[in-house]
Amino acid sequence: MSKKIVSTNKKAFHDYTIESTIEAGVVLTGPEVKSLRGGRANLRDGYAVIERDEVWLHNVHISPYSHATDIPSDPLRTRKLLLNRREIKKLTNKVKEKGFALIPIRIYFISNDKVKIELGLAR
Repeated sequence: MSKKIVSTNKKAFHDYTIESTIEAGVVLTGPEVKSLRGGRANLRDGYAVIERDEVWLHNVHISPYSHATDIPSDPLRTRKLLLNRREIKKLTNKVKEKGFALIPIRIYFISNDKVKIELGLAR
């Protein structure tokens, strides 16, 4: 399975110790996907939060697509991450431990043109 990496959070490896990683899907709009194809994303200040058994991605900047015909979306909007219940339960238990956070490490396309994000369980 080939990956086309769009953006990497190099600061995460410098600021945190990454204990483990997990791959998640991202709910995006069409213009956001087009913008990602152009490599226009910034993960530097991003983080993920678990609320009501759902995982949400905050502060990840995806630039507005210049040729979009609809109303441009907020580049820093909160985006839902797609994980199964078992993975969310496991992450919830880890994040409740003192000092753990969910940090986006890289965002990429997999071979069947789906956008995935790699989250790191960081200390």
